[in-house]
Amino acid sequence: MVALVLGPVLALPLAACTGSDIPSVDKAADAFVGALQSGSFDGVDLHQDTSADPQTQRSEILEPLLTAAGAEKPDVVVHKVTTVETGDDKGRKATAELQWTWPLGGDATWTYLTDAELTYVEPEKDSDQPGYWSTLWQPDVLVPGLQPGERLKVDRVAPVRGDILDGAGEPLVTTRDVLRIGIDKTHASAAEWDGAARALAQLANDGGITVDADAYAAKVAKAGAKAFVDLVTVRKESPQIDVGAARLTKGVGVIEGQAALAPTSTFARAILGRSGEATEEIITGSDGRVKQGDVTGLSGLQKQYDVQLTGSPGILVTAVDPQDDATEPRELYKKEAVNGTSLQTTFDVGLQERAESVLASTTSAAAIVAIRPSTGDVLAAASGPGSKGLDTALLGKYAPGSTFKVVDALAFGRKGITPDTTIPCTPTITVNGREFQNVPEYPSSALGDIPLRTAIAHSCNTAMISQHDVVAQQDLVTAAQDLGLGVETPVGAPVFYGNVPSDATPAQHAATLIGQDRIEASPFTMARIAASVAAGKRVDPVLVKPATPATAKDVPTSALTAAEADTLRQLMGGVVENGSASVLQDVPGIVGAKTGTAQFGDGTQQHTWMIAIAGDLAVAVFVEVGDRGSTTSGPLMHAFLTGS
Repeated sequence: MVALVLGPVLALPLAACTGSDIPSVDKAADAFVGALQSGSFDGVDLHQDTSADPQTQRSEILEPLLTAAGAEKPDVVVHKVTTVETGDDKGRKATAELQWTWPLGGDATWTYLTDAELTYVEPEKDSDQPGYWSTLWQPDVLVPGLQPGERLKVDRVAPVRGDILDGAGEPLVTTRDVLRIGIDKTHASAAEWDGAARALAQLANDGGITVDADAYAAKVAKAGAKAFVDLVTVRKESPQIDVGAARLTKGVGVIEGQAALAPTSTFARAILGRSGEATEEIITGSDGRVKQGDVTGLSGLQKQYDVQLTGSPGILVTAVDPQDDATEPRELYKKEAVNGTSLQTTFDVGLQERAESVLASTTSAAAIVAIRPSTGDVLAAASGPGSKGLDTALLGKYAPGSTFKVVDALAFGRKGITPDTTIPCTPTITVNGREFQNVPEYPSSALGDIPLRTAIAHSCNTAMISQHDVVAQQDLVTAAQDLGLGVETPVGAPVFYGNVPSDATPAQHAATLIGQDRIEASPFTMARIAASVAAGKRVDPVLVKPATPATAKDVPTSALTAAEADTLRQLMGGVVENGSASVLQDVPGIVGAKTGTAQFGDGTQQHTWMIAIAGDLAVAVFVEVGDRGSTTSGPLMHAFLTGS
């Protein structure tokens, strides 16, 4: 039991023991600290001048700090013990200086000292019981200056989240006004909750926001009687939902707030990602960095660069009087929040929005990627609505079809096959038992022995395959790497770099020559190839500056020469002048292009591609299921390059 003596003064017998008989005060101080740690004062003698229960006070005062520190017990130790050396109290009074340490998250650590006053209690006259040390209990033994009745309040001060900037350094993802719309169950009777939920769901669906009314009504029913059950959070300036009608619907609540958002709801959504209240999974995996209620990155760049964007929270510890709301809290400890640092991207807002607009009516998964060859900046990386939220632009894995013939042409040139070298373009060709043919609409006028430039312009499959004994699989691998396909580089965001297998059977090698079989590329990859052709050297694209260093294998050196790139530009120019990309002939600054169609599945469907160079712009357009590169991707490329 805790021995308590109430009253300001201890009545201490002065006879019985000599100084040498007094037990060690150090042991008494250690026992008191042990009690502070465990929360149990059994066996520790305390005296005080109030009737408050020490164990209750200890729990109530320290609980906010224990919660903030995520600790089961306080970190408190005896720093030093000083015994009175002179006067009547010599050897009978002592001060134990206690050191407290509270890790409050991040690098916020509150360390302080408090004093515990100990007094030696003499044994009763003629008693067999020894004397003992008694500790004065008062609130300031827990926290310096804490007054009776005061309690602690620990507040986590949120930092200002950093913006994501566009290529011009202007805010791209920044704090914008939003409206949280949902059912406030306190504003309607229980009998009205279901009808209100369904009416609100209908308003959302009328505005183009797909909502399952049954599921939402069930969610409302399960929530507490005083709950606010969110349905949607919308932009205040363009809410989609009829907010006026929502406000007039009984039981519906509209709460104004703010959130980090891009210029539009679709702007590079799959890449930028989103932020919001931290999930349990994120909290668990953060090693204490993220707490419940924190706003954190949930996907995309917002999640990848969350530490930079979030900054670090501040901590404010105050002493408050629960019985006196009029008194201002008294600050005891404060660590200022460190605001997040903005993230610089290379996005060109106008080009990104144009790319998304061009793809808006494409129902299949689709993408447009635009790179500035002179700098490597990724200006646009748009995935269409048919991608259903997936990042087709940077992470799609598809056979590149005849756009890969640009790589062929580089490998051919290194084997002495020039644009004017004649090669056979036959209706079909068979390699190791596998038959290949040209697209059905291939012009008969371009069959026969034709120069490479004509084979590239009209995309003759059989002509490229005819050189399978001249150009080896490794030649294609090397040429692809020299143009950037399959080569990792610090882009700053997750991308698929592409892959050309180095091992191949004769038939697989033949298929590789027309960009099929096991070869894979992303729209990003093919835009990079076009950029490298335009720049005359392998371009290493960047989307985030400064980009995170690549964690790649050894990166092969590119052997691409300016002369080789010039030849490739000429060949791509011929595709526009009199070949399959003639749709681009009126594009200002057009340099060249290459179309591509890649069959997949059972061979009845095809991916369609087009890559192009126009001025200081290299672009890839991809549609997962289309007709031909010239007829499906071509018009999209034209619309993007001309803005019409």
